[in-house]
Amino acid sequence: MVDTTAVRDYLLGLQGRIVSAFEEEDGTPFRRDGWQRPAGGKLEGDGLSQLVEEGGVLERGGCNFSHVKGSALPPSATQHRKELAGARFEALGVSLVMHPRNPYVPTVHMNVRMLAAFPAQGEPVVWFGGGMDLTPYYPFEEDAVHFHRTCADALAPHGSDLYARFKPWCDEYFFLKHRAEARGIGGIFFDDFTDGGFERGFALIRAVGDAFVPAYRPIVQRRRALPYGERERDFQAYRRGRYVEFNLVWDRGTHFGLHGDGRTESILMSMPPIVRWRYDWKPEPGSPEAKLYTDFLPPRDWLAA
Repeated sequence: MVDTTAVRDYLLGLQGRIVSAFEEEDGTPFRRDGWQRPAGGKLEGDGLSQLVEEGGVLERGGCNFSHVKGSALPPSATQHRKELAGARFEALGVSLVMHPRNPYVPTVHMNVRMLAAFPAQGEPVVWFGGGMDLTPYYPFEEDAVHFHRTCADALAPHGSDLYARFKPWCDEYFFLKHRAEARGIGGIFFDDFTDGGFERGFALIRAVGDAFVPAYRPIVQRRRALPYGERERDFQAYRRGRYVEFNLVWDRGTHFGLHGDGRTESILMSMPPIVRWRYDWKPEPGSPEAKLYTDFLPPRDWLAA
């Protein structure tokens, strides 16, 4: 049985809890932007985008809920399931990205989602996906350990092997192949998850969603007041360019939305507000900026740190 009402109720509650936590942390109310897609187009459904710009802590951040239905799955959603090409579908999810102003506070991304396909011949097929990952600029080992430990603890009740599966999956997914470089220090990622059917998949995305605030908020609280200058802001803007490159070139969720007639403003809300690119720039060896590349971006076993 596919209970989309239960999933919808959970996701809306999750969005509300996350936004409340970071309104409290930031001191700035999030803007609410509800939207609807009427029947008759490629997609129908509704959603709620909640975001803050130029906040006290968050330079730009947002948390989106969407629930859409369509007459035919787009190719980006069926590349691993060719038999479902063209099937009617229903998709629900919460996705967030937060770009803090202070370069010592990392950018973070989290996403939990369900996709159900209803082929003309055969039973409904439902699969789940999601995860969270951390993108620091001036990283701290204790923050990386805390983030990964919280992810591992959240997954443990649902399978002793899940963190060991989802951590390297995250390292592989959030990797800029055109630069042979990681976007950040990873976390957990899973997609097309069908193990155990609807009940296990739904329990898994609840575990990930509920772990987000305890995984990220303590890091924000530790780093938000650290002093910084133009050098740190400049490097932050440079590294944010990698975020943009990944989302536009490699991210399946972005492609699903943009090529599936999704809501452009909500999809591109994940982009950082200030970004810089330089031609063939390298950090000075031994500098704090170089430490990101040498000590943090290569995949590590953070639970053993």
